[in-house]
Amino acid sequence: MKKLINKPDDVVKEELEGIALAYPDLVKIHYEPNFVYRADAPIKGKVGLISGGGSGHEPMHGGFVGMGMLDAACPGEVFTSPTPDQMAEAAKMVDGGAGILYIVKNYTGDVMNFEMAADMLRAEGIAVQNILIDDDVAVKDSLYTAGRRGVGTTVLAEKICGAAAEKGYDLQKLSDLCRKVNINGRSMGMALTSCIVPAAGKPTFDLGENEMEIGIGIHGEPGQERMALKPVDEITEMLALNIIEDEAYTRTVREWDFGKEEWADVELVDPPFQKGDQVLAFVNSMGGTPDIELPIIYRKLYEICEKKGLTIVRNLIGAYITSLEMQGCSITLLKMDDELIELWDAPVKTIGLRWKA
Repeated sequence: MKKLINKPDDVVKEELEGIALAYPDLVKIHYEPNFVYRADAPIKGKVGLISGGGSGHEPMHGGFVGMGMLDAACPGEVFTSPTPDQMAEAAKMVDGGAGILYIVKNYTGDVMNFEMAADMLRAEGIAVQNILIDDDVAVKDSLYTAGRRGVGTTVLAEKICGAAAEKGYDLQKLSDLCRKVNINGRSMGMALTSCIVPAAGKPTFDLGENEMEIGIGIHGEPGQERMALKPVDEITEMLALNIIEDEAYTRTVREWDFGKEEWADVELVDPPFQKGDQVLAFVNSMGGTPDIELPIIYRKLYEICEKKGLTIVRNLIGAYITSLEMQGCSITLLKMDDELIELWDAPVKTIGLRWKA
């Protein structure tokens, strides 16, 4: 294993120390428990927007803390869910009196720990809602989930909901918006190589020199199929068509019912893409993919969307939700409307994403 680290056990702590030194105008770091929060937090009257998950997916989530995105982010150890006390303490640090929205990727540990954190906060009189992101069309269930995994749409939800929180959306309206983003977003990824978790010191899985895996997860979870390496246009077509041709997806999730003051099961249906839809196209590097390759993927994706009657109105290309040094990519398409376009275009200033600010 070759990595620019000292001790595997110190990777997350030393990363946070470096972030604190490099970006004091944007974020502050709290240790024991660890979390990243806005330098200007709390903001009175604003819903606090928080996410988190295992480290190793940078810049998500800590790189998206700042004006126009998250108020705080909770980093677990590499590929390990953060703890409820991290989530609860982060929320109390950024609580401006308007409640907290947790954006939760659909991984079993994340879901359980964010629910526990929400219960802890409600016991202290803080209003909280948890909205799940489960956008990966590759597999229905995986090593880490019941249902679809939460991947690229998470980044888009953090940007769009962050802008809405800045505009003054209340907790209910912001929760509805986040749910809307989730049900209209779909993603799928692939890998050319494995990643190496520092504590393990060896590849998570083995791929032959001329092999690739379609539908891989961001922790190295198995995908749909392992096959011989193909040209990028064919790879892009496989990912894009799985997303575009995905049928309506129905499932039940748990959200807090503020009227009944209890957790409730909510049935959600993700509508399929249709000819005439406007979309945001997100081409993401898994961490080790050279920048020269991503526009080649976007080029083919644009062609496929045109043929399918989808109009790309916004795009995002780069490394935003990674899997350490894994070579590969993911594609996310999000159905857009006027509200989502306006919020996407709104100013943002974070370590990992910034414009108009």
